[in-house]
Amino acid sequence: MMTTAADGHGICHLSGEIDQHRAQRLTREIEEEINRNLPGVMELDFSAVTFMDSSGIALVLRSKGRMEEVGGRLYLSGLPRQAERVLRTAGIHRMVEIEK
Repeated sequence: MMTTAADGHGICHLSGEIDQHRAQRLTREIEEEINRNLPGVMELDFSAVTFMDSSGIALVLRSKGRMEEVGGRLYLSGLPRQAERVLRTAGIHRMVEIEK
């Protein structure tokens, strides 16, 4: 995962498969990034994700919760069709903005 931050905007570029084991590690890394930079806005960029199971739901919700704790907001971008289906089925699109 590569992260960038500028002008209070953090971006986490996710890639590969997001399954249970990887989601746990990514969640920790995202939380560390939030703690280090305290961005006002955090973007999770899924454009290089090749597969995501329901573990990705927990990753998004934990990231959203941490951003709310620091007074910021989270949004998702670059969702591949399969990952978007997983998130929409769980109703995440009603809780977190998904950029097209």
